[in-house]
Amino acid sequence: MADNKKNKRNSRNNGDNDYNPRFRKMRKKVCPLCADKNLVLDYKNAEQIRKFVNDKGKILPRRATGACAKHQRDITLAVKRARQIAILPYTAE
Repeated sequence: MADNKKNKRNSRNNGDNDYNPRFRKMRKKVCPLCADKNLVLDYKNAEQIRKFVNDKGKILPRRATGACAKHQRDITLAVKRARQIAILPYTAE
């Protein structure tokens, strides 16, 4: 009887020793700029840049956007340029 319960538990985790039913493994985020090769980041396109800025006007970090290091630097540069020429606000009121 105890062996059946033990086998049931082991069959659910598919061989993963760190199996915990409360926590699911998060899928790794894919850089939106690397995924779509045709997408070019443009500081003049406010709608495109707003995806990388929160509602207070702060630039979102890599862990939130899923961007790679290279493209996160490009995002930061584009947001700062857009702020400079008043396409994006520095802060939200």
